Amino acid sequence: MTGLFLINILLALAWAAVTGSFSVVNLGFGFVLGSGVLYMIREQIGGSTYFRRMDRVISLVLLFLKELALSAWRVALMVSRPKLEVSPGIIAFPLTVDRDFEIALLANLITLTPGTLSVDVSDDRKILYVHCVDLPDPEGTIADIRDGFERKIMEAFR
Repeated sequence: MTGLFLINILLALAWAAVTGSFSVVNLGFGFVLGSGVLYMIREQIGGSTYFRRMDRVISLVLLFLKELALSAWRVALMVSRPKLEVSPGIIAFPLTVDRDFEIALLANLITLTPGTLSVDVSDDRKILYVHCVDLPDPEGTIADIRDGFERKIMEAFR
């Protein structure tokens, strides 16, 4: 899988070299074009797992964008009200992910979502502490993170 990713990057660099432009947009287009080429020959190179994983990573990105938009809307509504009625709190989220990369990714996705902030990880890496600007239902928030970001991370990277 890692080998195909590197080949895809090399194809993107080759595209940029041929076109003479190393802009981010052109490199991105070259990456997409390289993905298309690798997809067409996936049976010959044994790359079906690469594309399944790519689909799962794209699904994680789309979930993040959806959560980003929804939470930004909720925070905007919250602060635009004449009387600010919030109940902030910190939850102890029990981690299922156990790799450093997965924990860091989960913590960053939570922090990048408006209204939440990853505060700390326990020394045994079993608990992620998350501050929420408005926490009416702590168990519901834990379930949302577990069934959303954490599940998608495990699907994409395991």
